[in-house]
Amino acid sequence: MERKIIVAVSGASGSIYTKVLFDKLLHIKQQVSKVGVVMSDNAKDVWKFELGNEDYTSYPFDFYAKNDFMAPFASGSAKYDTMIVCPCSMGTLGRIAGGISNDLTTRAADVMLKERRKLILVTRETPLHLIHINNMKIVTESGGIICPATPSFYSLPNSFEQLAATVIDRVIDLCGFENNSYRWRE
Repeated sequence: MERKIIVAVSGASGSIYTKVLFDKLLHIKQQVSKVGVVMSDNAKDVWKFELGNEDYTSYPFDFYAKNDFMAPFASGSAKYDTMIVCPCSMGTLGRIAGGISNDLTTRAADVMLKERRKLILVTRETPLHLIHINNMKIVTESGGIICPATPSFYSLPNSFEQLAATVIDRVIDLCGFENNSYRWRE
């Protein structure tokens, strides 16, 4: 069954995670009917700074402006079933936890929670203070999944992309997609 996915990109550091996620979604395109993307202005700046390019513009996804409340996934009736915020800043997490729908990212996340659909936040911050932790608790209690961008090393990654893939493969698994990736002791 093909699924409709939302990817929101906040301005947190970690554009490599977004790039690997976009590449992985292309790789499993037979499982995905639509990918809607919303990127903050900071996300675009961080991508350019960290990756040295603007290649996000070359992906064949549907891109929406950060304040485009006419985007299909601003409503539950559009039936997007999964949303990934990657990377997710603590500010974005806080607005989602507080139910503050002041842009398309937070509105779409609010829709996912109210419709009891899958919301995965790939958080990028360290260290954490109690407000961050409490916001993660609120999102988790509301049905969201917190998946910190904490790479694993037991697959012996040889590049930054392979290291980032250890997180993104987990995200793809959390989405429920078929995913051929490293499995511990298999």
